[in-house]
Amino acid sequence: MVEHRPTLEAEWSLLRAACSPHPEESAELESSLVPSIRWDALFPLAEQHGVLPLLYLALSGVESSVPEEQMRRLKQMYQANLHKALFLSREFIRIADCLEAIGIDFLPYKGLALAEALYGDIALRQSGDIDLIIRLRDLGRIREAVGKIGYTPHTSLSQSEQDAYLKSGYECAFDSALGHNLLEVQWAIQPRFYAVDFQMDGLFERAVPTSVAGHGLKTPAPEDLFIVLSLHAAKHAWGRLIWLCDLSRMAQCPSLNWRWIGSQAQRLGVVRIVRVGLLLAKWLLSDEVPAGVELNLPDDPQANGLAEKIARTIIAGNGIDVESLDYFRLMVRLRERKADQLRFLSRLAFTPGPGEWSAVRLPRALFPLYRLVRISRLAARVVSG
Repeated sequence: MVEHRPTLEAEWSLLRAACSPHPEESAELESSLVPSIRWDALFPLAEQHGVLPLLYLALSGVESSVPEEQMRRLKQMYQANLHKALFLSREFIRIADCLEAIGIDFLPYKGLALAEALYGDIALRQSGDIDLIIRLRDLGRIREAVGKIGYTPHTSLSQSEQDAYLKSGYECAFDSALGHNLLEVQWAIQPRFYAVDFQMDGLFERAVPTSVAGHGLKTPAPEDLFIVLSLHAAKHAWGRLIWLCDLSRMAQCPSLNWRWIGSQAQRLGVVRIVRVGLLLAKWLLSDEVPAGVELNLPDDPQANGLAEKIARTIIAGNGIDVESLDYFRLMVRLRERKADQLRFLSRLAFTPGPGEWSAVRLPRALFPLYRLVRISRLAARVVSG
């Protein structure tokens, strides 16, 4: 891989050092604490990228080098995140007890589960909701069960829309009186049009025991989780630094089976996605690409150019609009197999969703015509772009 390190401003340099798995050993941390640090820019940047708790932890070790007022502000934000994590832990236990009582299997991941597994503390990873992987066949029972404890679907769909969405979508979000989208249950890793056909039954079969908020249950095996997190970060164009921190910490686990990851990534056609994520972790977090990657994932020169472009976008703060043509072009380029690129484009063009259903109201008998609505909306986007 070609060595390349994007130019980082003072705030980015400090964030990168703070996100190191061992910031207390990083000579870069104190050297990044230069007088030109703009604290009013640094804190929102850290919060936006989901790494504010990591920044607090790192600076706590060099507190004498941080202005007292700024350290106090950072501590207050850290404590606010801790309170949010405790609130989510309480809600997670309520939901888990509710689902376990009726014998429904589910796998927590991201959020609280990742905070405990990778960071050893629920307060060290910003969490906004509770994410569970479920089996599609259980969705109806889950909706009924969580409804009894105050959770209702965020979006209301007609029967035709719901039938279509269960085939093409991947998640159902729930609101409660305590907040919107607090619970998200997913029966697939991504919407169908991304053309990554992950076998969900295998995910459940390979699941391993864990503990979340003191609750014993199962979570995806580390190798499955690494690919799932790689796909999630790619879907959002790696727009938050915390997603790279997650991948970095997982990749350094000595027991991670890179042979299995390489085989699965090749089967799914996502080798380039995995490589881009690891390259971004290397360039933005001063991380090393594990030796197992070179041994088990085919070399892909195009990954370097894509990672370089994405790194510049992340640092510049120019997030990619997920409804833009640039975004869809990137999703195509991230797939190494022509067949997967064509499947993505085909499904993208012919899979209507909530956007089409809300844009035009068609009677049930004309529901198939939403494909034409989808095509016309995409065509309008191409013309305007």
